[in-house]
Amino acid sequence: MARAARIPVPALVETHQVGEDSREWIVRASECPALGPHHLAHVGIVDAAVPYTMVRTDLTGSHFLACFAGEGRILLDGRWQKCGAGQACLAPPHALHAFHAVPGKRWSFAWARYDSEAGKGPLGTSIAPVLARFNSEAFAAAVRGLYHEQQSDPRPAALHHWIELVHGYVVRFAQPWHVEDRLTQLWEAVAKKPGEPWHLGELARRAHCSGEHLRRLCRSQLGRSPMQHVTYLRIRHAAGLLTETSLKLEAIADEVGYANPFVFSNTFKKWTGWRPSEYRSRPQGTSIGKPGSPATRERRRIGPG
Repeated sequence: MARAARIPVPALVETHQVGEDSREWIVRASECPALGPHHLAHVGIVDAAVPYTMVRTDLTGSHFLACFAGEGRILLDGRWQKCGAGQACLAPPHALHAFHAVPGKRWSFAWARYDSEAGKGPLGTSIAPVLARFNSEAFAAAVRGLYHEQQSDPRPAALHHWIELVHGYVVRFAQPWHVEDRLTQLWEAVAKKPGEPWHLGELARRAHCSGEHLRRLCRSQLGRSPMQHVTYLRIRHAAGLLTETSLKLEAIADEVGYANPFVFSNTFKKWTGWRPSEYRSRPQGTSIGKPGSPATRERRRIGPG
C-alpha cells in the first residue's frame, strides 16, 4: 500500500501569507467603529489555498475560526490537526496560534479576531486553542451579512444587529460546554491536585464510567481526550505558578506531575509556544523576540466576485 504524501507544515515564525489563489473579505474596526464595543479588531471570510498560512507566536487577543467548507490544518495541543467543515477553533490571548491550507484542497472559513481587552471576558478562559464541532455555516452567514452591510449601507443601527450575531456565536462557542456534573467534579479534583499520577483508569473510576465512554464524553464536550485535558490543566496551573510565584522550574514541574523538568519544559512549549523561562520573563501583554528570520507578511484585501 502506498504511503500517503506528507503534508508540509510551516515554520512557527510570525507570518501571514495569503498567496495569489486565496481571497479574503474583511471588516476592520478602523473602518467599522461599531465593532468596538465588543473589542472586535476585525472579522472576515477567506477562501484559502496553498500557500495560505497564519502564525501568531504571541496572540494579543482571542481568535475564533469556524470552517464551513474544505479543510486545512491547525496547531492544537502541540500537534497539527485537521480542521474541516463544521468545526471551529478558539485560541486565547498570548497563545501560539497557527494554521495553514494544505496542497490540493481549498479551505473556507470565517473568523473573528478580538483585541487584547477581550481576554478579560469569557473568551480568555483557556491557555491553549480548543477545537470542536460548531454551526460554522450560521457564523459565516453572520460575517458575510456584516461584510455586505458595511460595503453597501454602513449605518450603525443595521451593523449593530450583524455584529451582535457574530459576537453571539463566538460567545456561544467560548462558554463552557454543558459538562455533566460527574465530569465537572472530576476535573475539579484534577485541577486541585495536578501533580497526582493521573491515568485513564483512575479518571474513569472517579467519573463512574468506562474509559472508552469517558473518551467519548471528553471529545464531545471538551474537544480533547481525557489525558490531553489532564495535560491542559497541568499546563494551566504551571502558567499560574510561573506568573505568580518565584518557584524554581524543577519545583513547578514536580508540582504539576513532571519528574523530569526537561519533559515539562518541552510540553509547556508545545502547548503555549513559550519555554517556561520565556513565559515567566515576558512583559505581560507584549511579545518577546521571535525565533528565526523577520516575519514576511503578505496581505491582500479582495472584494467579492
